[in-house]
Amino acid sequence: MEEIRPRAAGRKRQSSATADRRRKAGARRGEGTSRELLLTAARREFARRGFEGARVDEIARRAGVNKQLVYHHFGNKESLYRLVLESVYTEIREKERRLDLSNLDPTQAMRRLVEFSFDYLAGNRDFVALLTDENVHKGRRLKQVANLQPLHSPLIEVMGQVLARGAEAGLFRPGLDPLHVYISIAGLGFFYFNNIHTLSAIFGRKFDDSDEIAVRRAHVVDLMLHGLRR
Repeated sequence: MEEIRPRAAGRKRQSSATADRRRKAGARRGEGTSRELLLTAARREFARRGFEGARVDEIARRAGVNKQLVYHHFGNKESLYRLVLESVYTEIREKERRLDLSNLDPTQAMRRLVEFSFDYLAGNRDFVALLTDENVHKGRRLKQVANLQPLHSPLIEVMGQVLARGAEAGLFRPGLDPLHVYISIAGLGFFYFNNIHTLSAIFGRKFDDSDEIAVRRAHVVDLMLHGLRR
């Protein structure tokens, strides 16, 4: 009996320490989960109502968490909004990196980029809405996002390399500015999805239908590739 008691006490201490570690790990997971839930809810709310119209109460309700967690994680609504802008740009840049454009034939690389850019806007209308609202305010809060320009630079650099390879191979016109090519690619899709409802009303066609979107996609890809060719 004398030998059993110390071991039992040791097991209790070990069990208590293990439980404490698990509680702390669970708290960290809970913090991370609530933060991600709030970012997701905020992205939807800001896209739906813009920065001015979005309400912290509604963001918390959508996330299913206490309103005070917004201030705990982000400080205030403006900080949360800047993080949403940073996260949407980070998301699209990460997906563009996965396209592996450097290892593709120049024509294939540009086709893949144009298709991806159009498809991303088609599937992420909240991205279009967020950028539209931020442009109404002259990009004031986007300018406050740290490291925004370095985030975009790798894509433009890779595009420049692809365009140069295409020119050397006689496939593309020489001297194409990758930044302007990127703006053209983004603009052709962005205008369509940003104005899809007014265009539908003006021309009496349901441009939000999948068939119409497919037609527009094919047109944008064809137009861009022809514009690059020698």
